Amino acid sequence: MDLSVMFFGADSGTPAEGEGAPHAQSYDDILTVARTADRLGFHAIWTPERHFQQVGQVFPSPPVLSAALAVATERIGIRAGSVVLPLHHPLKVAEDWAVVDNLSHGRVGLSVATGWHSTDFTLAPDQYEDRREHTLKTIPELRRLWAGEAGTYPDGTGQPVSVIPQPRPVQRELPLWITTSGNPATWEAAGRLRAGVLGATVGQSRDELAEKIARYRAACAAVPDQAGTDAHGRVTLMAHTYVGADDAEVRRLAAEPLKTYLASYLRQTAANRAADTRQSAELSGEQTAMLAEFAFRRYLTWGSLLGSPGTCAKMLADLRDLGCDEVACFIDFGIGRDEVLAGLHRLAELREAAL
Repeated sequence: MDLSVMFFGADSGTPAEGEGAPHAQSYDDILTVARTADRLGFHAIWTPERHFQQVGQVFPSPPVLSAALAVATERIGIRAGSVVLPLHHPLKVAEDWAVVDNLSHGRVGLSVATGWHSTDFTLAPDQYEDRREHTLKTIPELRRLWAGEAGTYPDGTGQPVSVIPQPRPVQRELPLWITTSGNPATWEAAGRLRAGVLGATVGQSRDELAEKIARYRAACAAVPDQAGTDAHGRVTLMAHTYVGADDAEVRRLAAEPLKTYLASYLRQTAANRAADTRQSAELSGEQTAMLAEFAFRRYLTWGSLLGSPGTCAKMLADLRDLGCDEVACFIDFGIGRDEVLAGLHRLAELREAAL
């Protein structure tokens, strides 16, 4: 089972009026973590796409950041987790990531997502209602463009024109995943498209994930090759990660940052739900804190890599037995950079011991 590093976008704070954005240090930290993960032999590094929210302010453009990561590292995979496909023309996606594939000498991989927050679709408001259908329809098109096939689109005069995206990527086939928040239909769709699936342990029980993985494997096996993964497929699961010296240390260091992160995510989710239902009610501060506390305690019981090396080794073994091919380790939920780097070294030691 492979271990990757994933950035998800911690609450990085909003600058006071008149101040510059306090994000230069965040990019320095990302590059430092990437170089360390590269040296330690991690499989890949994933970065998300986020727009206009408190969560993930430093991640509006995965290909731009990935270009920096490509030249800062030597062997680690450079992954988008995820590209919100309805926000972008497939030609632009193919061209941007072909640049990164060349800069990295063939280390690119993409997970595509439908998008979920209505505010994100300020960039493409007409795509919001049918974003799921648009994403699934565009994946075969994106694969063809990556392979060098021409696509026909209207030009500036409205007339159809045949174009081939440039530059040509290093990899002949695009390593591709579909991101899912847990909908079983998305797992099955990923299987039918012979794409990998990028899921998460948080918010799901082990039995629920086992059922979804089984449905995904069956869907993969039932269809012919589509320039994607093989009949087994590839399951990547995201899990919040901090490997500490002992369980007590981890609870002490991770509790408040992770609960703050979860509370910020809950507020964002509630705001989107209110927008979708035309309701103005939002969670109170007390309600948000209670839900974050509940989520944190539940998450400690199963699904996270938060604990001592022994605790995390047991969880990794369980995820492998569940059918997980790769764990994408969330590391940026508010723990300091020195602790994150120390945790990466402990995680690398666990990986070596398991080989």
